[in-house]
Amino acid sequence: MQQVTSAQAGTVLGVIGPSGSGKTTLLEFLVTELAARGLRVNVIKHSHHDLELEPPRKDSARFRQAGAADVMVASPFRYAIVHELRGAPEPTLAEQMARLSPADLTLVEGFKADPIAKLEVYRAALGKPGLFRHDSHIVAVASDQGAPDDLPPGLAWLDLNAPAEVLAWLLSRLEKNLTQG
Repeated sequence: MQQVTSAQAGTVLGVIGPSGSGKTTLLEFLVTELAARGLRVNVIKHSHHDLELEPPRKDSARFRQAGAADVMVASPFRYAIVHELRGAPEPTLAEQMARLSPADLTLVEGFKADPIAKLEVYRAALGKPGLFRHDSHIVAVASDQGAPDDLPPGLAWLDLNAPAEVLAWLLSRLEKNLTQG
């Protein structure tokens, strides 16, 4: 598997964990705080479900259903492009990142099998084992419980209930990447 990189994506960090673990809440906090500090942040959210981005009877949906490859909906406030794969393979994470505007940081929710640095959101109460013991790309875990005694070396263990701690870790990581890159 190739390393996912994109110069325009800036630092890339995956955020993984089971449904209900708090990924979206944590991501929303991080994006808010980072944007308030003047950083440009992109987010890629992967879904295993079909995406319904427009009401079925709207003009844009009708054009897509009629066979258009891409349909752009544009306004003075935002634009969206809906691209139909029509049987083509799903684009890779690298291909998706190449479509985004340049950013200081790209946060990726999902794509957990991709070889990118990852932050795992882990809640033992969900009854699912942590992925951090088996995925060498996981660089930090945000959890609502203390670190295990056999924590792999070099793995940061962060308090999920103190999102400012997660933010401080991420800002430190961004600073290191800027000075090394």
